[in-house]
Amino acid sequence: MLKKLFVSGLFLMGILEAWAQEDMPLVDKIDRGFKPIADAWVSIIFYSIPISGLEVPLVLIVLIAGGLYFSIYFAFPQFKLFKTAIKVVAGKYDDIDHHDSMPIYGDPTPTLDEDIPETIKIEGEHHGEVSHFQALSAALSATVGLGNIAGVAVAIALGGPGATFWMILAGLLGMASKFTECTLGVKYRDIGPDGTVFGGPMYYLKKGLTKMGHGLLGKFLAIFFAIMVVGGSFGGGNMFQANQATAQFIELFGIQNANVKIIFGIVLAFFVGIVIIGGIKRIGKVAEKIVPFMAVLYVGAALLILFMHYDLIPRAFSLIVSEAFTPQAGLGGFIGVMIMGFRRGTFSNEAGVGSAAIAHSAVKTKYPASEGIVALLEPFIDTVVICTMTALVLIITNLKYGLFSYGEKIEGVELTARAFDQVLPHFSIILTVAVILFAFSTMLSWSYYGLQGWKFIFGRSKKVDLIYKILFLFFIVLGASVKLGSVLDFSDAMIFAMVFPNMIGIIILAPEVKQELKRYLQAIKNKEKD
Repeated sequence: MLKKLFVSGLFLMGILEAWAQEDMPLVDKIDRGFKPIADAWVSIIFYSIPISGLEVPLVLIVLIAGGLYFSIYFAFPQFKLFKTAIKVVAGKYDDIDHHDSMPIYGDPTPTLDEDIPETIKIEGEHHGEVSHFQALSAALSATVGLGNIAGVAVAIALGGPGATFWMILAGLLGMASKFTECTLGVKYRDIGPDGTVFGGPMYYLKKGLTKMGHGLLGKFLAIFFAIMVVGGSFGGGNMFQANQATAQFIELFGIQNANVKIIFGIVLAFFVGIVIIGGIKRIGKVAEKIVPFMAVLYVGAALLILFMHYDLIPRAFSLIVSEAFTPQAGLGGFIGVMIMGFRRGTFSNEAGVGSAAIAHSAVKTKYPASEGIVALLEPFIDTVVICTMTALVLIITNLKYGLFSYGEKIEGVELTARAFDQVLPHFSIILTVAVILFAFSTMLSWSYYGLQGWKFIFGRSKKVDLIYKILFLFFIVLGASVKLGSVLDFSDAMIFAMVFPNMIGIIILAPEVKQELKRYLQAIKNKEKD
């Protein structure tokens, strides 16, 4: 109680002190007043442990350890199930999800205890709202973004080429975590009378842990997660995205006018509103078009640059491997480069955070493991493919043109734009379009994530739904118009606070994931016999 009063007192003192500065803009007053509590929260979530003279965030250690644990526990599903994942996304096994196929493949009808009743009236013959590809696209649209463009550039600039090796490894480990949490997301989802799906860590934490005899713990972790996902959706999943998209837009046209920022924010909010009003079905349909387009646009340009400098690719990979273990002097040594790569890879794909399980839980399937298998492709695409493409372009262009010196702190988007522009003149214009599309798609998915947490806390009604969506659109305009450093830091920490309850839940419930995997693989085996 005293601790709460003390923190509240600091917060109020900060506000009063800021308000005393009459010549300070209102936005700055809010930011300054919020700073004490934001700093306290950030220091808790990103609490660091000293390793070889470097401060390593505890949340990063938890994510890496979790990925390693699930990789071993499930016998490296990222390799063993990769081909199956491609087949599931391609629709090869769609027929075993049909109601009338269950007796054929020797799979008993799920009971009410499994929360997938067959009497639910829904569209089509599947439980859920979106296809495997749409669910994957929606989840990817939340993770593929500025981190792939700016974050990777910062990691390479500070950590050197060797950071790429550890970034790829982080992506591979993350595949196992995504498989686990997304399987549970489908297994413990709720399906409303109209077929609407409610899913994510909130549900498997509450229902799954209650089933395991940890009801009180499950309810606490579920509510904590729901609060964090709502806060994260308004900040890192919304305001930050709007802010960066606006910054790229005004930089491209050289406009420095507050009114233009507001107008851009309103336009952005309008288009986001058109999509999110339709729920996950519309988000999935839009995401399945935007994500491939972004991939062709950005990865295609990266591949073109690599093709034009194919002779430098072997040297680039040689540097990636050699400097992962023996980095250049001044880059923080082996541990420093490893941490830099792991940080970028892990924070980019959000494996273990639990957010993607919300999108994947809406998939049309009655086999939870089918979507877990699809989900493991997400870190592969986001980190192993797209982040690596950015890294290779940076390393190769730096080899040929000497764009920057390793170890220097530099603005990520600017460095990436410079690297692309060096080979493809004026590509920075296309990069601006890509950043805006990345931001737009991220906001779409995070609006759904936040809404699910909001409904878990406040109930499932149209009024509750509408209030959240109006607030979300308001925060887009706010994020585009102003700088709220402390608020954004606070919300960013909320996203990574989701790691702790989620990891506790998926470790406890891992045996159930193993059972679901066995059940689905048996259904596939029976199908292929026929």
